[in-house]
Order: sequence, then C-alpha cells, then structure tokens
Amino acid sequence: MGILFENCDLLLRGEDGGYSTLHGFLGVRGDTIDYIGTEKPTGEYEEHKSMEHKLLMPGLINCHNHTPMVLLRGVGSGLPLREWLFDKVFPIEDRLVPEDIAAGSRLAILEMLASGTTSFSDMYFFPAETVAAVAEAGMKANISRCVQCFDENQTVEQNTQIPESLALFEKYHGAADGRIHIDFSIHAEYTCKSHIVKAYSDLCREKGGRMHIHLAETAREQRECIERYGKTPTEWFESLGTFDSPTAAAHCVAVTERDMDILKAHGVSVIHNPTSNLKLGSGFAPIRQMMDKGINVTLGTDGTASNNNLNMFEEMHLAEIMHDGYHNDPTLISTQKVLDMATVNGAKLQGRDDTGVLDVGKKADIIAIDLSKPHLYPNFDTPALLTCSAQAGDVCMTMVDGNILYENGEFKTLDENKVRADMERAVERLYRK
Repeated sequence: MGILFENCDLLLRGEDGGYSTLHGFLGVRGDTIDYIGTEKPTGEYEEHKSMEHKLLMPGLINCHNHTPMVLLRGVGSGLPLREWLFDKVFPIEDRLVPEDIAAGSRLAILEMLASGTTSFSDMYFFPAETVAAVAEAGMKANISRCVQCFDENQTVEQNTQIPESLALFEKYHGAADGRIHIDFSIHAEYTCKSHIVKAYSDLCREKGGRMHIHLAETAREQRECIERYGKTPTEWFESLGTFDSPTAAAHCVAVTERDMDILKAHGVSVIHNPTSNLKLGSGFAPIRQMMDKGINVTLGTDGTASNNNLNMFEEMHLAEIMHDGYHNDPTLISTQKVLDMATVNGAKLQGRDDTGVLDVGKKADIIAIDLSKPHLYPNFDTPALLTCSAQAGDVCMTMVDGNILYENGEFKTLDENKVRADMERAVERLYRK
C-alpha cells in the first residue's frame, strides 16, 4: 500500500540539527517513507491525499507515562509528591484490576493519538493489558512492569514483581512487528531496597534490556537518600549497577553537578516532565546544564493524575519558556532543542533509530497539523509556531508505521464509544462509596 501526501509543508531536520520546511510531496510505501521532494514523484501510489494548508512532522514521543492513570485524572490535586502518592494514589492503585488497566490504557491511547503522539514509554501494573491495547491500536510503546520493595527483609526470591517483569520481557519484547518494546523498570529509590535494585539491575544487563526509573524528582528525595545511604539517588543507582544498561531517568529535578556527570558518563537519557514538576511543586530541572554536558534530554507528560493530560504540545511549550523565565534568559532553551526533545531524542531513548525525523528510509510515524487555524497564522517561524502556538486539537492525522490511526476526529482502530463505556465502568467500580 502506498500513500502520496501532496501539496503539504514538511518539517525537516538538517544534519546540523536545525529545522526547515519544504513545500512539496511525501510518499509512504508499507511502513516507510520512500519519497520527499518538491516535484511529484513518478512512481505509482494507491492513494493520493491532498494536504493543502497542512504540515507534516514527525510523531511526538512521550517518554514517561503511567498510561492507565487516566482513571486517576485529577486525584490529589494540590498536594506535594510524597503526600499525593502515598495518601491518595497508592490506595486507589491497590484496588486496580486488569480490566481497569485495559480500559485506562485504551482511553489514554485515544487521547495520545488525537494529540499527535505516536509512541510512548510506560511503567505500571498489569502491563500485559497495556501491551494488548497498544497492539490493537497500532501505536508504538516501550512498556515495563515497575519493581518495588518496601520490606528490607524481603528476599530477591520473594519479590514477585521481578519474575513478572522478566516474563513480560521474554513474551512481548519485539511484539506487534517490533512496535512494542519491553523495558525493565525500578519505580524509585524511595520505593525499593538496595538488594532488590542490585539483583534486578544485574538481570536487566544480562538480558540486554533497557531500564526506566524515577530519579531525583524532589529535593526531599535527594536529601533523604543522602541521609539513608550517604549517596544521592544518582550515586546510589550507579553503585548498584542500574546505569550499566541503557537507562531512561524521569524528572532529574534535584541533581548535582556530579550527578549530571554520572548520567553523562553512563549515557543515561533524562526525561523532562515540566507540567508534572510544576503541578507537584517539585521544582525546575537543570535542563540547559544537562544539554551543555551532552546528555540526551527528552520529554514526557507523566501520568494524568499529576499533569492532568497527555498533551505533548503543552510539554513542548512549557519546556521552551519556563526555564527562560526562571533564569531570566530568553535564549536558554531553543525551539530546535525542544523539537528534538519531543521527537528524535525520544526515539534514541526508546532504542528506535528508525524514527523521530521525516527522512527517506525512516518509519512513517507522521502527524499532520492543520495550519488553517486562526492561531497559526501569520507564520513567520514554523518551528516556533509548533512549540509556542500549536495546540493538541490542531492535529488532524496520526500515522504509525504507514497506517493512519486517527484522522479528522475519527479513530481508525479503536471504538471510541466502547472505550468510553469501559472507562465509565472502571471509574464506577473504583470510586463508588
């Protein structure tokens, strides 16, 4: 199956890292981009789509999510992280069953597809349900079952989450024609004990896996870890071998200069979560310092209980302006860097070198933006328009591996009404008095 997109603007990334636009044509065959140019190609395509006043760009990659938490959207608003998590979130999560995870995953996928996200990284419970939802929907995802341990006396053999995580990896890694990757995951320093982290980190390395963790989300987490171990969370994870595998570290708000040097030395990718960090009062991650050190910085929404949406355009907007305002420097975070965070850097974090940019030979993970909206003209700077003016509702098409999953308000692979009904049943069960 071939599709030719005609008369559209294309957001292209140059070898120097800069972005430019080209008005012309983009061809897709199978799951791959096979043509980009200003002249109509001579090859035959089964379908031609006129995209006048539309911009095609790489799909957005949400690198930190707890997808089924859409069922907890808004729970515990106004509380700091620790109280929000332990007093409000954990009691509800204790009541979750697989059917809830299935319902929440599909609802979140609808939200992500309609707002231009083509791939996401996730850590949560009953992950096989999220795997099934992603496979059905046609998205891409890196999915993990996070490991926790609150009992110092629990042995590695007694921890049931480690074999669950391993079984998930062995059964589903590379599933759905490679769209699904299975990662390993440790929730956080303050929710896991050293001997469990060490054993699980060793297992991840032995299996050639990728690791996904929360790291130094607050100053309190940093301070209490030093009190417990004489090390920062970054130093603690390093000492236990966690960073010996490719690691994605979410938040990284309260990191020291030495912490950042450790992250760089081990090739750790950092996930910036500006909305969640602001909403929970966690602080401002030193993103520019990380970039200056050559750390791969990406973007994520976090779960909807601490955001309260999965809108990556909002994350791009905040990432570009919040640090400029905080440091009184409007040049601190460039538009180009922000676009990289949401696309090609995210692809690197997920271990996907075949996506993240529009280029011949890359996977056709593409979204279309309706440029005819009043808030999108006049257009003097397309990259800046995307990061500071565009909204999630401006997305009019989402394609993954050459398949259109969402177009003009219609979901092609999921039944929106059924998803809504399943969500309502889950909410009724979880919150009924």
